[in-house]
Amino acid sequence: MAYLVCSNGYDKDTLNSLIADHLFNVCNSLGLLALERWAGPFWRLVTADAWCIEEIVDRGLLAGDGCVACAAPWKEAKGDQGGHGRSHFYLFLVLSCLVACSICGFAEGSEAGSNDAGGVRNATKGKGKGKRRAAPIRHQLSLDFYSSNCPQLDRIVASVTAQRFRERPATGAAVIRVFFHDCFVEGCDASVLIAPSAGGGRAGAAPAVERDVEENRSLPEEAFETIEMAKAAVERECPGVVTCADILAVAARDFVHLAGGPNYAVKKGRKDSRVSLAAKVGPNLSRANSTVDDLLRLFAGKGLSAVDLVALSGAHTIGFSHCDQFVGRLYDFRGSATGGDPSLDPRLLKALRMSCPRAGGNGDVVAPFDVRTPFDFDHMYYGNLEAGMGLLATDQALYSDRRTRPLVQELGRDKARFFEAFAAGMDKMGSIRVKKGKTGEIRKVCSKHLSPY
Repeated sequence: MAYLVCSNGYDKDTLNSLIADHLFNVCNSLGLLALERWAGPFWRLVTADAWCIEEIVDRGLLAGDGCVACAAPWKEAKGDQGGHGRSHFYLFLVLSCLVACSICGFAEGSEAGSNDAGGVRNATKGKGKGKRRAAPIRHQLSLDFYSSNCPQLDRIVASVTAQRFRERPATGAAVIRVFFHDCFVEGCDASVLIAPSAGGGRAGAAPAVERDVEENRSLPEEAFETIEMAKAAVERECPGVVTCADILAVAARDFVHLAGGPNYAVKKGRKDSRVSLAAKVGPNLSRANSTVDDLLRLFAGKGLSAVDLVALSGAHTIGFSHCDQFVGRLYDFRGSATGGDPSLDPRLLKALRMSCPRAGGNGDVVAPFDVRTPFDFDHMYYGNLEAGMGLLATDQALYSDRRTRPLVQELGRDKARFFEAFAAGMDKMGSIRVKKGKTGEIRKVCSKHLSPY
């Protein structure tokens, strides 16, 4: 069991209101979470899955003013074989930092927790300038995670990605996009790979999963096919060992390199998520009309910086977008005498209008993000932004905004610097909220959970 104990003088109704309704409903619908009296003024949330507690603490949902989170690991002696036994932890939220630290036995500001438990850091405390939200939980990954039970993992995946890239070069950008969508929605846990539900989550149908949501319906099928092919190849040599989440991370790196980008090392050790929930998608992905403020806020919530935002946006140096993602820039643009977005190069505007009419166009028509070198992973994307040739409004905004323009110019001047920043950003993104231990699973088929939820 995992517990979260709170003593702020709250009654049960107040505590329920403090827990985000959607989060409580998710945990409760899975039969994983209950709120009960513990002792005196204390209430505790009890769950068989640390995922719910991790969610609550990571989002700062109960860390109100003056509260501090403290984590303490506890290894259960029974059933602990070879160091792989269950790890349980208690998370205490109390009114006073001193009380919290005395309960947990740790000094203020110290780190605690095992890899499986996910130690909590940077809890919200105090008011005014000192107040900050808890940082996203990051579990330790390693380069040699499969060194003893599947050392040939990278080679196996590479054999699949190389073949797919030769046959269908566009698969590369598709897999990279799927990796982004996976990591930004509840962490890098292969939850986006779960097959769409029959009926797409409509009333009376199976619960909606991430791929049922509009933002994910356009994810190319060849990306999911490629990961399934890689998983099948890995299972033939290392059955029941490697997760889909790790295979997706490795495959994304492979396609970056195959297209001419950096060949960075990929850390491993992620578990596959045991849930895939449509409700998690919307708040965690950018939209075609997102502002730079929106993007910076979204990335900061994942523990990513402005440098990471600009560098990872450079993935748009390859790939294509459907007209509906940028047609708003082509016609009836607010305040424009020509009808088009004035930040868009007039020649590109004319060409895009020929492919994407105002209405009634072919929904299958796509345009390249990088009109100069659409299949090469280079730094031309940034030069395009400086020339007013960014396809999406969110891309062009990175050059228009004074906070991100210097970064666009820097990466546009130096290809090696872009590759370095992109690799660093992928490493950071790849460690967002990964599942460990009992909070995850190792699927046999990436599109199906081991057991129904």
